[in-house]
Formats: sequence, C-alpha cells, structure tokens
Amino acid sequence: MTFRWKIAQAAEIRWWQRYLKNKSTTDYSVWKMAYWQKLLAEIGLSDLTNESNTVHEDSFGEGGKKNIFDAGCGPAGIFMIFKNQKVDALDPLLDKYEASLPHFKKTLYPNVQFFSQPLEHFDKKEAYDAVFCLNAINHVADLAQCFDILVNATKKGGKLIVSIDAHNYSLLKHIFQALPGDVLHPHQYDLTEYQAMLTQRGCTIDKTVLKKKEFIFNYYILVATKN
Repeated sequence: MTFRWKIAQAAEIRWWQRYLKNKSTTDYSVWKMAYWQKLLAEIGLSDLTNESNTVHEDSFGEGGKKNIFDAGCGPAGIFMIFKNQKVDALDPLLDKYEASLPHFKKTLYPNVQFFSQPLEHFDKKEAYDAVFCLNAINHVADLAQCFDILVNATKKGGKLIVSIDAHNYSLLKHIFQALPGDVLHPHQYDLTEYQAMLTQRGCTIDKTVLKKKEFIFNYYILVATKN
C-alpha cells in the first residue's frame, strides 16, 4: 500500500498542475469559494461560516470562534471560506503546491495553521467543532488509522464530513482492489463499507449526499455526528 500511496501522491500533484495551468488565480479562487459555500448549503452546514454561531453552544473555540480541521485540504480546500474561524489545514503536498502552483500561498490565509504532512502523522491534541476530509480519504496510506484520527479529532457532538468515491459493483470493486486500476485512489470500497467505518467508531451518519453518479463510482458526502 505504501508504494501505491506514493504513486498516488505523485499523480495528484501532476493533476493539479495540469488542471490549474490556464486558470486565472483570482477567478479560480472566487469560483472555488463559491463552490465550497454551495456545498455547505447542500449538506446543511452553512452556519459554520458565521462567526456568531457555533455547531453547539457549549463548544466555543478561542474568542468565540469555531475550530475547524480541513484534512487533506489540497491547494484549494474548504479552509478558503472560513475567514472568521480558527482553522487547521493539513496535506502532505502543501509545500510542493506552494512551490509549484501560483494559486496557493499560505500567507493568503492568516487565520489558518497549515500542516505539510500526512494525516497519519497528525497528533495535535485538539478537538474540533467540525472536521472535513474532502476528496482525500481515498488517497491516504493507512485508511483505518486515518479514520481513527478524524473521529478522535472531532468533538463529542461535533460534525465529521467525509467525501468518498464508492464502488457501485462488487465485481469491479474486487478487480480494482487486486489491480492498480485507479492510481489516484489506492483504496477501493463501497458505500456501505465506508459508512461502517464511521458508525463502528461511534458516529451517527446524519446525511448521505449523492453529489455525482458515475458507472463505476458514485461520489458521496457523508455527514456524521460524533456520539
């Protein structure tokens, strides 16, 4: 799995370089922030961007601000829209993104503390009002360990939001598990298996949102509450 993870990481940065090559930094930033705001509305968590509101009233962060963790944030993660919150954002490729992509500069986000490391190495002792892992969990090296970290990082009663690419067909799932058919995604599971990875760790799934339907994979967002 380590070898497949390394291949996936190398492919990931090349994908971003190609994708952003001809995109204006300003226009892309505006578009991406609008995308994240729309996503929050779709999953019923728009209030997270409001400084005056919290996920639950007894879990204020520093100065009344909510604590947000964006795990596997990439160069344009949901951290972009949390201007009034206390935010930690993590991705093992952040330093490479900053060096090779004009679209990402850490200095543009003074309220965000960035961690350029794999999720498996994250050991900050803090509980967050909301933990996001979007377009990332399929890429990690140790899936079970990363789900443990995400759940442990979420406050009791807090929200854990994970997006997944889930297999639609058992036969294809097993073929992809045996062969590196999808280099960007070293993990191959179906929706029920991903949901169980949360419920078995003491979370209740509030919503399962189908964002994109494809033949082999469907793209879902799971919204869970930590019990």
